[in-house]
Amino acid sequence: MNKRCASVSKILPFSCVDGPGSRLAIFLQGCNLNCKNCHNPYTIGLCDHCGDCVATCPHQALSLVEGSVHWDEKACQQCDTCLQTCTRQSSPMVQRYSVDSLLAQVKRNALFINGITVSGGEATLQLPFLYDFFTAIKSAPTLKHLTCLIDSNGELSTAGWEKIAPWMDGAMIDLKAWGSECHTALTGRDNQRIKQSIQWLAKYGKLSELRLLVIPQHSDHLQHADELAQFITTLGDIPVRLNAFHHHGVRGDAQAWQSATKEDIETLATALTQRGVKQIIRPALYL
Repeated sequence: MNKRCASVSKILPFSCVDGPGSRLAIFLQGCNLNCKNCHNPYTIGLCDHCGDCVATCPHQALSLVEGSVHWDEKACQQCDTCLQTCTRQSSPMVQRYSVDSLLAQVKRNALFINGITVSGGEATLQLPFLYDFFTAIKSAPTLKHLTCLIDSNGELSTAGWEKIAPWMDGAMIDLKAWGSECHTALTGRDNQRIKQSIQWLAKYGKLSELRLLVIPQHSDHLQHADELAQFITTLGDIPVRLNAFHHHGVRGDAQAWQSATKEDIETLATALTQRGVKQIIRPALYL
């Protein structure tokens, strides 16, 4: 029995956009970046149970019980008023799940999925849980065929990757900007460790996908196409997914940013292809 727990923002029993095939996707709460373009900003912070959201809920789905915010899932209408109220970029709907309870969900869906993807927030902030969860899956005769992937911002240390790598099939890493200054402006941190993570994962065959975010007038991949392409080609034959920025779910200044068009994506794709990048995945649709 494994009672180690994680703070979980959301679980999708069947997802076709969080890795190859049909996947059970688990979104953990908390992130160590503060991306202006984040489409799920309520997954960044941790609830401090201040209770500000309780009075604003129009469906009385929230209450304070012994100093902690309690969420009534049956009463909740998913109107997201609480998310808009929270100043900590958190959610009162976050739940604690043990390894065993999530393992039970995996077993119920095992016949219908190709694997599990743990995302966030930033999944690796809860590394001990990830380790126990993935080792439990890979140690179970009826589950070990399922692929275990992490969707990460790449901020984990090399020591952290070394610990989890034997039990994961791969990681999908976002590189939101090439230049450190641009990356800091977008996320609040530079990208030195992220680049190191990408290189380490590629070296040991654990980089499933590299993701580049295209934000017109704000991301800098095109301006640094030579350096970026050289970096990518040294990684081996790695799929590179170009993600188009859109406004859904974003906050603050990013609400006024221009959405990426098909032309924006094709311009970057062409620049990278001309410089030797082979596996480029384009968006399925543009919002």
